[in-house]
Amino acid sequence: MSKILILNGPNLNLLGQREPEIYGRETLEDIEALCVERAARHGLEIAFTQSNHEGVLIDHIQAADCQAMILNAGALTHSSVALLDAVRALDVPVIEVHLSNPYARESYRHHSYISPVVRGVICGFGSQSYLLAMDAVAKMISQATPSST
Repeated sequence: MSKILILNGPNLNLLGQREPEIYGRETLEDIEALCVERAARHGLEIAFTQSNHEGVLIDHIQAADCQAMILNAGALTHSSVALLDAVRALDVPVIEVHLSNPYARESYRHHSYISPVVRGVICGFGSQSYLLAMDAVAKMISQATPSST
């Protein structure tokens, strides 16, 4: 079974409480449950984790034993060259996700250090951003896996 790492950055543990008008009322646990359900539909296994610490996120990226990664780096998206370097070193597809649309927000959120080295970016669809990324990852994996017929 193919494994997907879903990695969440700073402050995402506060989903449902922090700025619900921007990020929605769903908690990170709600999003994880949606991802588990979607993964099962695609025959995938997920590892879902969150950290407020840049170094811990980098450790997870470097230790990743997965066929693909979904990354919501939170505010580190706009500031971390170290995350960029860690993602760049991976040899699996990575999809960057955001609950809100950073391009419709403050100008400092318009730049992503991570976007240039990922397969794609999905933003602005709330928790659906994660599910769209799950669907994309499932398609990539199925196209890369030889058929047994």
